[in-house]
Amino acid sequence: MNVTLRNEATQAPGWNIPFIREMAEITQHMWKNGWGERNGGNVSYLLEEEEVARYIDVHQVIRRIKPAFSVHELAGKYVIVTASGKYFKNVLADPESNLGLLRVSNDGAELEVLWGLKNGANPTSELPTHFMSHIERLKVDPDHRVVMHNHATNVLAMTFIHELDEVKFTKTLWQMCTECVVVFPDGVGIIPWMVPGSNEIGRETAEKMKEVHAVIWPQHGIFGTGTTIDEAFGLIETIEKAAQVYMLVAGHEIQQRITDEQLTTLARAFGVTPRAGILNSTKISE
Repeated sequence: MNVTLRNEATQAPGWNIPFIREMAEITQHMWKNGWGERNGGNVSYLLEEEEVARYIDVHQVIRRIKPAFSVHELAGKYVIVTASGKYFKNVLADPESNLGLLRVSNDGAELEVLWGLKNGANPTSELPTHFMSHIERLKVDPDHRVVMHNHATNVLAMTFIHELDEVKFTKTLWQMCTECVVVFPDGVGIIPWMVPGSNEIGRETAEKMKEVHAVIWPQHGIFGTGTTIDEAFGLIETIEKAAQVYMLVAGHEIQQRITDEQLTTLARAFGVTPRAGILNSTKISE
């Protein structure tokens, strides 16, 4: 990541800890891209006890927080999250005030704060959605670690003018950039417009996460997941680029596009299987 670090940022508490630095850098990227205005966006990153214990006393609990629901499926898990009401632009200079390292208690009924969330700050209000999505992604991918939400500009814009049908939306994105079907062959999920921060929107998003890595919230933004910070960010970055191309060509006469046969050839060349029911070609197995 090519982030120019300010001197005061490199001296901020926790900056020498790799997973804190990753969170600070990626939120700075999203803010600079215009995807995290004000306090928009949130990130959560599952960690192993060994990597946490190298830097933080895992036996010292600063305080306890009651989650919106019991998360016994994640009992004992460590997770670093962005804080509620905080701005991505400030994480780099002051990680301790804008991030929090949590451990889910052994019964899943409490969140134990081990670092950060200074001055009584709370984890992101979207934590229920993050937890539900982590639970579902871990069922299909034991290496899963990251849930990332932001207000990617062109993805958001595209939801105003494109039909909100997952199959059609996915195919349009695939046709915008050659790499898309390779990066997200499972396509994108789309849920109806809903009030954010609720268990209901968390359940709807998590249901989609059973089959896809990315879920779009119409007129709001996108959730992306991955095994690493880079993978989750790269997924959103690729979808956003495809949406940007779509917004540039929308309303113009299209002279040529990537065909179903070409998408199938791409998938076969890179060893990925496109989501069923989107492409007309059946040559993927040849």
